[in-house]
Amino acid sequence: MRKTWDNSDQCGAGAPAHVSAGGTRDVWLRKCGPSRAFPDSVNIGTVPIRPATVLAPMAGVTDTVFRRFIKQLGGCGLIMTEFTSADGVLRNPKVRGRYLHFYQDEHPISAQLFGSDPRLLADAARIVEDLGFDLVDLNLGCPAKKVVKCNGGSGLLRDLPLIRKIFESVRAAVKIPFTVKFRAGWNDDEIVCVDLARMAEDCGLCAVALHARTREQGYSGNARWEWIASVKQAIKIPVIGNGDIRSPEDACAMVAQTGCDAVMIGRMAPANPWIFRQIEQYAERGSYVQPAEADRYQMIRTYFQMLLEEEMPGAEGKMKQFASWFTHGVPGGAALRKTIYEAEGGAEILSGVEEFFEAKLQAQPL
Repeated sequence: MRKTWDNSDQCGAGAPAHVSAGGTRDVWLRKCGPSRAFPDSVNIGTVPIRPATVLAPMAGVTDTVFRRFIKQLGGCGLIMTEFTSADGVLRNPKVRGRYLHFYQDEHPISAQLFGSDPRLLADAARIVEDLGFDLVDLNLGCPAKKVVKCNGGSGLLRDLPLIRKIFESVRAAVKIPFTVKFRAGWNDDEIVCVDLARMAEDCGLCAVALHARTREQGYSGNARWEWIASVKQAIKIPVIGNGDIRSPEDACAMVAQTGCDAVMIGRMAPANPWIFRQIEQYAERGSYVQPAEADRYQMIRTYFQMLLEEEMPGAEGKMKQFASWFTHGVPGGAALRKTIYEAEGGAEILSGVEEFFEAKLQAQPL
């Protein structure tokens, strides 16, 4: 599906996606306005999500520091943990401490579990509920070979009867809203997203999130937003769209083309942590603020300071990992990344960031 618009009179969330070779998204936005293209909020069970934006669960990324960091920047309605092994939650208290630790200012928050044993997933979901999470989510999307090899993540997409057993077992175990994030299917010849979504609704799940790629695609190629539209047309519970949202314009385009009730953003969040706030601004007034160099400096320094204050194991490694994302588009960013990579400790990394940006800001004309 080309993410462009034709000059149709049917506008707004849930309107059919009429796409033509000559249409453009800008034409549609001038005619209908972005505020009509994006929902203010969505209720997942009894939990209101406002704005209707979700930070996707990402291994190695969405720990408590990054989640709170995104929350502080504003505009994100729901945050999610890194995907967490149900077996690990039950067997190893350290897994709980690392992956299921959160603070009160993170609400509403969802914990994402993966696994293939209905009983273990139900028991892990009870722990999630007891810990105070607002929602629990099942991962049926991870394409990683080591996860698929254990019949977890997207590996389960070839076994819908087992998925039904998991849905029923977890749903019976907890009272908090239960959701699922899944891919469209194993490959283009095995697309199961509509059947899976209907099964989720039938089993009492409160929402579904579709990453509109197959397991075979991984993260390559284009997300097929028409699959999101098909799921939305098939069920009544909220549908969250995920895939190829790189800008506020993309978020509004996805909603209007598919009718989805909310959008989920993954890989763009580390590259542009302001994207949630920008979507909110764009939906309200048709424009959004691009961060200045001083804003980027403050953002990097804040995140690195939060990592150090949390005393999280491997904080220096995370700082170096995130440097390539956070310095994207910064003039002279290669020199800053080199400084960060060569630093031997967190304090030295933070000092290098401060020296780099303060020198640039002092050189700017008043």
